[in-house]
Amino acid sequence: MGSDTSWIVRLRPTSGHSVDDLLKLPVALDVWQREADALIVAVTEATLHELERRRLAHVERLRTTADYTRSAVHQEPD
Repeated sequence: MGSDTSWIVRLRPTSGHSVDDLLKLPVALDVWQREADALIVAVTEATLHELERRRLAHVERLRTTADYTRSAVHQEPD
């Protein structure tokens, strides 16, 4: 996947840091949800590479935003 691919991920702070520290990072994070020990964000592949390279956060890729949008559009109404 290209560097312009957008992902929904769970970011956990590295040892000695907090979720507040993640929110202060100088990177573009579209925060969807804040948990006690993590953030759920939409972020580009390029930004993820930077976060991982610099070991600023533990990254758990959940799904691409395109996949999330496709599944949301195709859900049956209740």
